[in-house]
Amino acid sequence: MRKTVLLIFGITILQVNSSCKSQYSATELNNNFTAEQISDLKKITDFFKKEMCLYMDSDFKTCYKQIPHEYLEATGNPFWININFEKQKELYKQISKSTFDEIWMFCKSRTYPDGLESKSLCANATGKYQKFLSDLGGINPRVAKYAEGINASGDFSPMDFHYWNVLKIKKYFDLDDPNIQLILAIHYLSLNDQEKRKDKWEEE
Repeated sequence: MRKTVLLIFGITILQVNSSCKSQYSATELNNNFTAEQISDLKKITDFFKKEMCLYMDSDFKTCYKQIPHEYLEATGNPFWININFEKQKELYKQISKSTFDEIWMFCKSRTYPDGLESKSLCANATGKYQKFLSDLGGINPRVAKYAEGINASGDFSPMDFHYWNVLKIKKYFDLDDPNIQLILAIHYLSLNDQEKRKDKWEEE
């Protein structure tokens, strides 16, 4: 009798754990990307987590909360500035070109007043990643607004996903949700690239 009770208890625990792992929707990701591309997206998220939590041995949610956002913003150095750009460029080499192209593209930017043309990372507003954002926006209004902004401008704005909103609006920013983790990873890595890339624009 005791063995039967233990067995039932064990099955119940497994079911609960399975339920916890599957509480976040993977439909939008699976509907838009191949298995290889999903693996690449995980590499992007994992890299971002590692860089963000460089000196913290904790989970993504805890790391993000423990970052002194207010102090860093006041000094003009938001946390993503500390992401190692050389390592980030190595990350690009570790993912397939098809995955990169579904998220990003390069645009020509011009500095003033000298008029020098440089290469800048932009959003691919017609790629699979944009479609993923739009689909996820069907269940998350804040993501829908973000997707609309990228579609309109073709760019990632530093004003989106301000740390205070991410921390405050828990209903739409569940930091345990792999979808939100991916979106924040791509957003902040994009800002870091735009800030640090110094390549000259060359016509292909």
